[in-house]
Amino acid sequence: MPVAFSSPLRPASPRLATLASVLALLVLAAGCTLRAPAPSVPLPTPANWYTPPPQPDAAAAALSAPTRQQRLLDWWSQTGDPALVDFIEAAQAASPTTAAARSRFLQARAARTAAAAALGPALDATAQTSRGFSQIAGGIATQNQAGLQASWEVDLFGANTATRDAAQARLEGAQAQWHDARISVAAEVANELNNFRGCRREQAILESDAASRAETARLTDLAMRAGFQSTADAALARASSAEASGRVSQQRALCDISVKALVALTALDETHLRARLAEPPARPPADALFAIDQLPAAVLAQRPDVFNADRNVAAASAEIGSAQAERYPRLTLSGSVGAASFRARSMALNVNTWSIGPLAVTLPLFDGGRRRSDIDAARARYDEAVIQYRATARQAVREVEQALVNLQSTAARAAQAQTAVEGYRDSFEAAEQRYRSGLASLLELEESRRLLLAARTTQSALERERMAAWIALYRAVGGGWQPGDAVPPEQAASPAPSAAVPAVPDPS
Repeated sequence: MPVAFSSPLRPASPRLATLASVLALLVLAAGCTLRAPAPSVPLPTPANWYTPPPQPDAAAAALSAPTRQQRLLDWWSQTGDPALVDFIEAAQAASPTTAAARSRFLQARAARTAAAAALGPALDATAQTSRGFSQIAGGIATQNQAGLQASWEVDLFGANTATRDAAQARLEGAQAQWHDARISVAAEVANELNNFRGCRREQAILESDAASRAETARLTDLAMRAGFQSTADAALARASSAEASGRVSQQRALCDISVKALVALTALDETHLRARLAEPPARPPADALFAIDQLPAAVLAQRPDVFNADRNVAAASAEIGSAQAERYPRLTLSGSVGAASFRARSMALNVNTWSIGPLAVTLPLFDGGRRRSDIDAARARYDEAVIQYRATARQAVREVEQALVNLQSTAARAAQAQTAVEGYRDSFEAAEQRYRSGLASLLELEESRRLLLAARTTQSALERERMAAWIALYRAVGGGWQPGDAVPPEQAASPAPSAAVPAVPDPS
């Protein structure tokens, strides 16, 4: 049970001197007792990447570090897709994930402000007036009072300072989480747009294949009517053409589904979104879109989630210090300044008052172990934060390594995929010529066509996979984020009006 002692401030008071001596001894003893764990813990990281990072082109290698960092931030424009940047901006404005992260940042900032305010004095103004019968005046009297009341808790053992430090660490972590949410939304939009572009490439491949099969079916039917082909070959050619048309319809539906996903992500009108999608990419993406640091520790320093986990450790450490300080006395000082007036008939009285004190000390004596358990809970949260911090860093290394493996794999397969397409194309063209000359069967032609279709589809899927690996690497290295980047805006952003996009017919 806390015991409160109060004393007015009187110069050279022996009681005040004794109280000050006791408080000094308590502060000295607490200084030897309050030991919060380290706010930052070592993070074991590998010396280098096991999978070699992609080598940038000569232009990227010549860039200075700040310019390369800016290239990482703005790399979406380097993909050559004119719609990607606008779609990302619209999605970030409409995303509930980004809005939730912004809300958490604003709440953390308010909590930090409240925690910092506890370190200083509080000042309140009071005023009151009344009118009624007064026995002193023997009649109706008016009384007016106004004053200022101040109070201040002296942070002897650092409880309020520790709370402020914890709130500051939470705020910095919330700011990093907002950037992480924006990076996540950007990667999601980029992946969906990459899926759409890949879907359209495969649709074009299937349409070309369907047109070729339809022409073969037409020629086979003419040859059958002239008696040069059997009815079985004509039926096979028609079936092959119908199957190809069915695959085109199925692929077109998959592309439409991808459009619906983009509409949901960006909150743009579908008509205008299709108009932007109709604009073909200005150029194919570069083989190496950006470079990353060879040192894993430098890359981890650019991860918002790793930084947030580190700030959680610092906040948990400060919360232990705050919980420890609650076991020691609390010193508060208050004071007031006021003015009062009394009016009755011909009587008028004005009074000014001021006071400093009381100086109150609250000493906790017995709480049933509540404060001790609060310290134990804070230490448990700290241990959890440390483990989570190291696990987050390991996951970050894993994500980077996985993206590097995928990039290396797609780069190694690109040449083989191109060789396969060229070889199957030459084989199909030769088989088609032989078939038209009557030197090859329809089954041989269809087999060559099937192999060419599979090779072209594989090559398109490889392009999609490589861009997805670049997007994964972009996200894994933190999207170009650095501690101290811009803070969320005060007002929530709204998506750009879709009416600003000119409407053109969808070519599909």
